[in-house]
This record gives sequence, C-alpha cells and structure tokens, in this order.
Amino acid sequence: MADLTDGLSRGEEAPQLRALGRSLTDPAVQQAYRSYVLAVVRKLNPEYLGLVAETNLIRAAAPPALYAAVVQAANDAAADLRSAGATAPLIASVQVETAWGLLGNGGGYQGVERDFADFPFMQTLGLSSYPYFAFAQPEDLPADYYSRLLNGRALPVMVVEGGWTSAAVGSVQSSPDLQARYVTRHASLLDGIGARGVVQLEFADIDLSSVPAPVPPNLPLFAQIGLADSAFTPKPALAAWDALYARRLLVP
Repeated sequence: MADLTDGLSRGEEAPQLRALGRSLTDPAVQQAYRSYVLAVVRKLNPEYLGLVAETNLIRAAAPPALYAAVVQAANDAAADLRSAGATAPLIASVQVETAWGLLGNGGGYQGVERDFADFPFMQTLGLSSYPYFAFAQPEDLPADYYSRLLNGRALPVMVVEGGWTSAAVGSVQSSPDLQARYVTRHASLLDGIGARGVVQLEFADIDLSSVPAPVPPNLPLFAQIGLADSAFTPKPALAAWDALYARRLLVP
C-alpha cells in the first residue's frame, strides 16, 4: 500500500513532505511517487498493489487542493502501471468508520460512491477498519458493515489495515478478551463478502517509550492492537488469528 498523506493525520501532507517544505500538489512530487510505484512493481512484483489509502477520510479532512492532488497522482500512477504491462490488481482503500459516518464526519451513513468514481482503476476495494472507536464490543458490528459499502458490486475486497485494541485507551474501554472476539467476528464479516485477505496492522504492540520524539498525539490509540504485546508475549487474540490462518485457503 502506497500512502499519499499522513497516515496519522489524514488532513495533512505526508510528514516527509512537510519536513522538506514540499507538497503533493507539486507535479514533481507526484512524479516521484509515480516513479517509486513503478520501481516497487519491477523489484517486488506484488500480487496486489495499493495506490492510495483511506481516500474518503482524506476527502473529509484535507484541503480540496490536496485531495485533488491525491486523485491526480493515484490515477496517473495507475495509467503508468498499465502502460508498463503491470498486471497486479490495483487497490484504493477507504476508511470504513468514516463511510458509516462514525469517524471524521457525521450525519449517518455516507457510503463510498465518490471513491469508486474518483479512483476508477480500483480492481480490489481496500478496507481500513478500527471499529473499537465506534462500537463497545465486536458483536455490535452490523452484518452488512462491509457489504453495504459495495452497494451491489461484485468487486473483490481486502482488509489492508485495521484491528481492535486489547486495552483501554482514551475513551475506549477494551480487554484482551474483546480483542480475541473481534478477530472471530471480523472473520465472519469477511466470509460474508468472500474477502480475498486481511492484514493485521501490527503483530506486536508498539513500545511507545521507544518511539523517537515527537510522538504523534494519536499514536497511543493504535499502540495496543497487536496480537502480542511489545515483548512478543502472545495475547488471546493470537490463538484466534492462528485458527483462521489454519483454515484451508480457497483461491477464487
């Protein structure tokens, strides 16, 4: 997954660009991203390739000019890849809680129709989902939590980032048991849409004391979504994950 903005602050430029005083709105910066994506494909030959992450959250949080630059850069990169003969299915990801009006905006269900229109190269819909910000327990997630976003499309789906915290953080109350139950509930939702895969963002928790200053203020919200703690001691969620991993792979 390539990332065109700040993953912890979707309304802002990538931190490396901010440090350089540059912007994705600069055609030269867009070209650097496009060249990087082509190099990744040539060197790594990925099975799937994401060109942009959490597009609906960027649109909700970023200045219009930055969002327009994201749209331009991602679509130009897709054209480059096809011209170069790349065959990996291309992904654009959306933020699920934002699509439901639960994060970054309000007013009820929003959907992702604009994202399908703005990123027509999309061959697989990527999902970013951190439902512990909106639900008290994983069983509260509606059965159509993911399927509704497709709005009748048969497009393949893959979870490209997400998780559930194993401890209380901020206003969120959680536990290792809730996290393990989420892994199982999540799998049921993904089975319901025939998902191609799921990526757990962190295997082990983040040791915040080891993060160089300045620590992003919202990083602690994601620090304990690992399947093991920061010393690699397994949590109950790892056993639930291993049970999924042991299932027979059914290739579509």
